[in-house]
Amino acid sequence: MITPPQHLPVAVIGGGQAGLAISWYLKQRGIEHRVFERHGVAHEWRNARWDSFCLVTPNWQCRLPGFSYDKEFGGKDPKGFMLKDDIVRYLEAYVASFDPPLSTGVDVQRVRAADNGGFEIKTSKGDYVADQVVVAIGGYHLPTIPRSAEKLPADILQLHSSNYRHPAQLPDGGVLVVGTGQSGCQIAEDLHREGREVHLAVGTAPRSPRVYRGREVTEWLTESGYYGIAIADHPQKETVREKTNHYLSGRDGGKEIDLRQFAREGMKLYGRFSDIRDGCVRFEPDLRRNLDRADDSYRSIRAAVDSHIAAQGIDAPVEPPYQPCWQPDAEIDMLDLRAAGIGSVIWSIGFAADYRWLEAPVFDGRGQVVHQRGVSPVEGLYFLGLPWQNTWGSGRFADVGFDAAFLAERITAAKVAV
Repeated sequence: MITPPQHLPVAVIGGGQAGLAISWYLKQRGIEHRVFERHGVAHEWRNARWDSFCLVTPNWQCRLPGFSYDKEFGGKDPKGFMLKDDIVRYLEAYVASFDPPLSTGVDVQRVRAADNGGFEIKTSKGDYVADQVVVAIGGYHLPTIPRSAEKLPADILQLHSSNYRHPAQLPDGGVLVVGTGQSGCQIAEDLHREGREVHLAVGTAPRSPRVYRGREVTEWLTESGYYGIAIADHPQKETVREKTNHYLSGRDGGKEIDLRQFAREGMKLYGRFSDIRDGCVRFEPDLRRNLDRADDSYRSIRAAVDSHIAAQGIDAPVEPPYQPCWQPDAEIDMLDLRAAGIGSVIWSIGFAADYRWLEAPVFDGRGQVVHQRGVSPVEGLYFLGLPWQNTWGSGRFADVGFDAAFLAERITAAKVAV
């Protein structure tokens, strides 16, 4: 006997912070729904981060709907930076606070926009039909490793940043870290602090001050309204979605990451990764330019804070202009791995989105989701938790709740219209 599909007014795909945020609003509005989560609560935070991982944004920005860090969670260090285990506890406590209709261990294998409206959903635990669907799985799914990695010598360990846990898991010898987004820089720092010889291929990621003119920069940028700028009003418009996050650290109470200082302390810096040939890694001759551009970003954030302070007439201490502490003598475009004693390579060049399970005409020529603040061209299909979905904080604990509230209103209006 064939079991007919179960009907859901709303199906939410993904039980991370985005899926939980929309569930909170839907439950507040009395809208029946179900959240499908492939693994368990806080799985990504629990399993896809290194042991010393901590937030790079301060704890006070953990403000999921109905559950702020200091009040509902009872956190005692709003200006600190939660460690991985604390983030897991925060999300577990959030779930306990409102008991969402969450189904864990359910793999959503296909979502198809039905010809007569609504959606057909195939899961590992049965089939469903839903009037509306919220895809809340973010945008980072498949670890990116270049095809040229196949040319690495077989005796050199290579792994993606998502599989790195601690320095002791790596064999003896130097470590080449490829990529200087937040993960790459923090992993390089983690290894450097443990006394490992680190070689770092420096990309085009920008960097940020941590504290400037007496306050943590996140506070200044929030107060000035910068973090609240919608993408439609942003000077860079849609292109800002392609930008790599600024690198900095939450360790030791929060601090800047200055790759030049690492170089002074013995870390070896190179330009962007290019290729691997005959046991040698090739780099682009752009180290100086990439360091300079990162510093340009650093200075521009300082300038934005200066402008806000001046405009508001705020009494704040003045700091001297930033001066680079190190410059490369030359562009090194090749590294012989065996001669340098490299025992492992960590690829930290990001992730690709994976929506192969979603059958709906909502993608552009590059496979990116087409949407307006999470509302797709297909009626009843929404996205939540995407980087820069609407503002800087859309994909973060900070502001995913604002986007969730917006979509909850759209879902409610659609339900009423039906």
